[in-house]
Amino acid sequence: MTEFQGHEKPITYSENTGDMSDYDITAGHHHHVDMEDTSGARLLITLVLNLVIPVAQVIGGVYAHSMALLSDAAHNFSDFAAILIAYFAHLVGKKGASARNTFGYRRVEVMAAVINVVILLGASCFIVYEAVGRFQHPQHVLGKIVIWLACVGILGNGFSAILLHRGSEHNLNVRGAFLHMMGDFLTSVAVLMSGIVLLFKSWYWLDPLLSLVIVLLILKGCWSILKEATGILMNATPRGMDIQEIRDYLESIPGVCGVHYLHAWNVSSSSIAFSCHIQVEDQLISDTEALAQTIRKDLHERFDIDHPILQFETVQCGSGGVLCELSGGDEAHGK
Repeated sequence: MTEFQGHEKPITYSENTGDMSDYDITAGHHHHVDMEDTSGARLLITLVLNLVIPVAQVIGGVYAHSMALLSDAAHNFSDFAAILIAYFAHLVGKKGASARNTFGYRRVEVMAAVINVVILLGASCFIVYEAVGRFQHPQHVLGKIVIWLACVGILGNGFSAILLHRGSEHNLNVRGAFLHMMGDFLTSVAVLMSGIVLLFKSWYWLDPLLSLVIVLLILKGCWSILKEATGILMNATPRGMDIQEIRDYLESIPGVCGVHYLHAWNVSSSSIAFSCHIQVEDQLISDTEALAQTIRKDLHERFDIDHPILQFETVQCGSGGVLCELSGGDEAHGK
């Protein structure tokens, strides 16, 4: 969208780039890239594996009286849910924007993540309750079954991690799923070690103790998900991004007289939108196109911003502060 209506009116340039993987920033237009996308297939295979593993662990955990196996099953199920979210996001991400949902449907993954956290908190409460009961009334644990099912977890999670490693370098959803698999792999190793110990020692307290350790890992993951989801829903500045640093950089670009009213927010966990007002010398709107292309390219390469919205002005509007006056608060008014 472009608009120019006189010296005191803004020149607005907005570019809805969506996924920058198929966007040519230097040319300023979209083009299709013929690439084989196997992320969806890898996620689907991993999804099936991580449904089979916790089901087997639940059955074996009940039979072997092992809270550690049941806890590991809950941990594995959390990864199943996380991968389901990633796969769902992969599918939904292919659906473009609409008049009703101008940013598309990628925030569905945030809603699903919150639901996942609620389920995991309920499972964690159950595990803690059962573990405390096991400390008070220890039960005989079948070490051999624990070992065999831990091996199933090690093989399944290890294969899943190998499967996802390739796509984790360029896809945030796949990277998150890969890290989940590595965490489950190490947890299954710990359960295997406890099973080996139980073959030689009647340390039945070790099983509920390990289940509590796994609960702590689950809660840590839940807290991380909640923080990220809350930040996205609140349109908070993406983690690790410094608005002042972006402003200083943009003002160093030749042709830019000033930059103010900066906003940065996550469209989804893997997409960053950014808007600002850029003051330039009075000129034709067509003369700002080369500058706009440079800014879009630098924002993407330096700050991973894939949805820049730039408003060019020949006269500074408002207070010229970093934050928009409409945001409210003393800081927004430059006080």
